Amino acid sequence: MQFEILYQELVQGADIIRALTRGITQAEARSRPTPESWSILEVVCHLYDIEREDFRPRLDSILHRPAEEWTPIDPASWVTTRGYNERHLAETLDSVLAEREKSLTWLKGLSTPNWEAEHIDQFGSIKAGEMFASWVAHDNLHIRQLVELRRGRIVSLAEPFDVGYAGEW
Repeated sequence: MQFEILYQELVQGADIIRALTRGITQAEARSRPTPESWSILEVVCHLYDIEREDFRPRLDSILHRPAEEWTPIDPASWVTTRGYNERHLAETLDSVLAEREKSLTWLKGLSTPNWEAEHIDQFGSIKAGEMFASWVAHDNLHIRQLVELRRGRIVSLAEPFDVGYAGEW
């Protein structure tokens, strides 16, 4: 695994998330394209909670206490139970970026991590390297989601004009 390059992806991911939320009003941040979709604000809130309650603590557990039982999480339900769409975008973004800084500092402080260390439970097994790589991939999944939400915003702002000349989406 190319840790340094993947680490830089997490660094750059924070910058990209910041950029993708720049210029978004609170009303736009709360807007959902469909009732089942997440808003920009809900994506950012999810990234905050996942940073604190999923990837960093679980990777730490795999590396240092692989037999430890994980605290159950339910990220899909958090959108409503934690009132994501009632929060403030700027404050939540600041929180995400602060948590990412903690994660980056923690990752850099790991001395010779065993990426082959493995956590096994009733759901299966996952190696530390897989968890770290999944963390980076998860960032990209939600960066893609934010790009799609921003594009929807552009299409809406351009009405009544069509954006088809821009190319196939």
